[in-house]
Order: sequence, then structure tokens, then C-alpha cells
Amino acid sequence: MNITLKTGIIEKEFAEIVVFYLYEDLQAVSGSLTYCDTILNNTISELLKKKEFIAKLNKTITLQTYGKIPARRIMLVGLGKKKDVTADTIRQAAGTTACIVRDMGMSSVTSVMDSIEVATPDSDRWYQAYIEGCLLALYKFQKYRHVSPEEKKEPKTLTLLFSNKEALKPAQGGIKNGKIIAEAVCLARDLVNTPSRDKTPTILANTAKKLAADLKIHCRVLSISELKKLGMGGILGVAQGSNQPAVFIILDYNSRAKNQDTIVFVGKGITFDSGGICLKPAKDMDQMKSDMSGGAAVMGAIQAIAKMKLPQRIIGLIPCAENMPGGSAIRPGDIVKFHSGKTAEVVNTDAEGRLILADALGYAEKYKPNAVIDLATLTGACVVALGTAVTGMMGNSAELKKRVKSVGEKTWERVWELPLWEEYYDQIKSDIADIKNSGGPHAGAITAACFLGKFTEKYPWVHLDIAGTAWTDKNSAYIQKGATGIGVRLLVQLIQDWTQFPQKDPLNKSPS
Repeated sequence: MNITLKTGIIEKEFAEIVVFYLYEDLQAVSGSLTYCDTILNNTISELLKKKEFIAKLNKTITLQTYGKIPARRIMLVGLGKKKDVTADTIRQAAGTTACIVRDMGMSSVTSVMDSIEVATPDSDRWYQAYIEGCLLALYKFQKYRHVSPEEKKEPKTLTLLFSNKEALKPAQGGIKNGKIIAEAVCLARDLVNTPSRDKTPTILANTAKKLAADLKIHCRVLSISELKKLGMGGILGVAQGSNQPAVFIILDYNSRAKNQDTIVFVGKGITFDSGGICLKPAKDMDQMKSDMSGGAAVMGAIQAIAKMKLPQRIIGLIPCAENMPGGSAIRPGDIVKFHSGKTAEVVNTDAEGRLILADALGYAEKYKPNAVIDLATLTGACVVALGTAVTGMMGNSAELKKRVKSVGEKTWERVWELPLWEEYYDQIKSDIADIKNSGGPHAGAITAACFLGKFTEKYPWVHLDIAGTAWTDKNSAYIQKGATGIGVRLLVQLIQDWTQFPQKDPLNKSPS
């Protein structure tokens, strides 16, 4: 979709449809909407007065103009109460606008940006959110289905109309970033929605290589032989039941950065999870193609960060494998030795994500990172605890958790902290190895994080369990059924807001 900015007045704006945004507590029409109301014989003010249209968030009404103004139609979109408006309110309203315009078969739309009454200190962020909402709402995954010409219709042009030229500069920056971020989220969605047959670890590695070449950043893919040399028994162990070889993707952005922090993103890359020998139930197993959502988020975030030319050094580590129940598959009772030298007793082969992440988190030490964030569709227990509206967060650094929570609120990819108290570590003690890979039926999301905590004792670390938020079964304002692309916007905002990390941040290390 082509996005243009212009200054002008509604009296001279030729458009298929022009969109105004209204607050629920609006007392009377104002601004350029007053002109439209007058021309239409006070139709709009009467609708509001009689409460035939109440501007609750995402509520809409469309009016014909009958040639009385250059625009053919006017659409009113609700923003809810003004005191409650956030960047996500704007994102949702924009998504609602885009979907309705698309469903009406319109090829062009003009949005009157003055009607939003953008908050001046955050204007660029609000414009960014607006573009994100529009573009993310229009996302469709149609690679594998016949699409009729009717379904292919979508808005080709979005014009953002301003009355004041001074608003154009912050709008330009916000719109540029909004397009970059939406594109990155859609990349992650595409990767997750793709069937596992077409995104094996090798294919995912080739995708990463192409991405790196396009972005002119460094990419290295560790093969089976290299994984063996590095002693990465977790990745190798999970993959040994599959015909598809494991790989370890390393993306390195801005490797020559000087006087900047190094932040490592680690993303779980299980391209299909059958559960291994501890086979999952057949119901919903098709969704296990989404078990590499963490890896997809890392790839998307690095794409956006590179295009925005942010100054920090960002490392993306994506361990990739299939978890299959072949004759050579890892068995319950087997012992795995990791890159760090620690060992784990495998009591459940369906707790495989933490095995591959353990190797990646151990490997992250070589970069002497200022912070490490891992993302993983790790546990069904997190979905039971928190549902699908929020991501579970755990970690060893109060400062890093504070930062992640803050940007989660900004992007509306919200997180909620769960504790990593010493008592939980008792549940992963093993009689025959350093630890075991399952803590039993209680506090599963926490004990999984405790397992990871054993490999993150030398740097600030946050774990994000996105099992409940990476996939959705219903459409919403700017998220369609299937992969959500969760984590991309959060990670990008984290780096956008990044300030030098305190060197003396006290870590809550796991008990020995």
C-alpha cells in the first residue's frame, strides 16, 4: 500500500472515502468535521446527539455524501474515551479502518489525522502505531490457497491529511518506522504460518542467510559437525529422531559497534514439535508448526533494527531442530551434555525447547553480552497460568525485567512476571545428572525457566514464554487468525529505547 502525507482541507479532498476519528466523550463536532456536518444538514451532530452513533473504540459508521463534498463517503471511527487513549488505541482504530475499507472494496482512503488530536510529546510514536495498525490488519497468509480476484482487493493508497505542515516531520519519521516494523512482523508471521515441510531447519537457515545478505549483516550457520565440536548435546539430542539435520543460526548486526552495548536475542527454533517419544495428542498438533515463533521473532526484529540503523550490536541466536519420534530419537531417561558442560536427565522428550535453548544461552556467553532476552513457545503451563493475552516473563535482572515490561506496555505486547524462587529449583534436581528437564505437573512455566536459569548465571537475562501469545484462533483489530508475530515489536522498541545498561546490575543467580 502506498502511503502519502499531505496538507490540505477536506473541502478540496477528492477521495473514495474520508475517515474521521471521534472520542466517545466528544461534546460536539469540531474542526473540519464541522464543515462536513454542515454540508450534510447536521447529520453527524444529530447521530451523536441521539446516540445513534457512540464513538466507542473500533465502532464505525459510514455515510454517503451525495456529491456535496469531493469525497464520496465519510467514515466515523470511535477511539473510546479520550483519557484512555494509548498508542494501541490508535493502532486498533487504524486496523479497524483498514479492514473495513478493504471489505468495502475501496482502493484509496484519506484519514484526517487532526481528528485524532495526537499527543505532541509522543506524536511520532502515535503515527508509527497508526501505520502499524493499518498494515498489520491487512496481512493475509495466502501462499497455499487459490485466491479469487475479489479477495485480492485491498486499499492501494492511504493518504494522511494534515492541516498543519509542522506535523509532517514527526509524522514522516513515525510512518517510516511503522512500515519497517509492520514488514518485520509480517515476515515473522509468514515464517510461523508456513507448514513445517517448507521450513525445515535447513530451509530456515537459508532464509536467514538471504535476510542477512539483503541487510548486509553477518550470518553464520553451524552444521551438525560444528555442533558436535562445540558439545551442543541439547540441540543434537532433540534433532536425532528426525531426518532433518539440526542447525544453529547466528545473526550478527553491527558487529563493529563502538562504545555500545551488546544485546543477544535467543529464539527457539523447533520447526515442528511432535513431542518426540512422549508424543503429543493429535488434537491441534498441526499448530506445532508454530514452535519456532521465538526464532521467527528474532529474525523479524533484527530485520527491523538493521533497517532502522539502530546503534547497538545485536546478536540473534536461533537453535533449530525438528522433534520427531524416530527410531533414533532421544528417550526418557537419557542424559544430555550441553555446550556449558552441564548435564540434564531427559524425563520428558516433549520438554525439548529448553534443551536447545540451554546450548544457545550457554553459547551467548562468548559475546560478553550486556543483556540477553530469549523468546520461546516453551510451556502449555504458561497458557494455563496467563491465558493468551499476555506473555510470561522471568529472569535474573530487575533492571532488564523493568525495561521489558515498560516496552511491553508501549507496544501492547504485554508481559507479566512470574517468580524464580529457590524452592522452584528443587523441582528440577536430578539424582543422576546436574538437573532434569521437567519439574513435574506444578508451576511448569516457572520450572522451565529455572532450567534455563542454570545457563544464564553470568549475564543479565530475561525469558519470555510466548506459548499463549504466539498464535491466535480469532481475528482482532490488527491481528489475523494464525501467527501473531509476537515479540518483534517488543524487541524493536526495547532497542529503540535502549540506554547503556548498568555494569553493576545485581543478578539473582540460580541456587547451586
